[in-house]
Amino acid sequence: MVIAADYPFLNILWTMIIFFVWVVWIWMMIAILSDIFRRHDLSGWSKALWTIFLICLPFLGALIYLTTQSEGMAQRRMEDVQGQRKEMDEYVRSVAGSDGPAAEIDKAKQLLDSGAIDQGEYAAIKAKALA
Repeated sequence: MVIAADYPFLNILWTMIIFFVWVVWIWMMIAILSDIFRRHDLSGWSKALWTIFLICLPFLGALIYLTTQSEGMAQRRMEDVQGQRKEMDEYVRSVAGSDGPAAEIDKAKQLLDSGAIDQGEYAAIKAKALA
């Protein structure tokens, strides 16, 4: 039976460090492979060769890819993030109404100035817009 005294603190610490490094390694491989498959400038054969290289020689393959393609990875990631932000902004603009309380009050003020409505109607519109 294993109890706490049989597994010293430094062994626990070492196990935690190894687990953390393993998680970082998996995350890094996923980031590299996702970058490879998102690239439009590589042919299918080039993507397959990079994948095989990363599977057969993972440390060397990751080191070579990160040293030779790091600027491109960052640039492609920024373009993806900017594209996603642009799509989200367009979606929010399409869903949100362009008229707000200030726009309604401005329209009412223009109608009041042109004489189309009187002061009481303007006050009612303003109160409704602010409510």
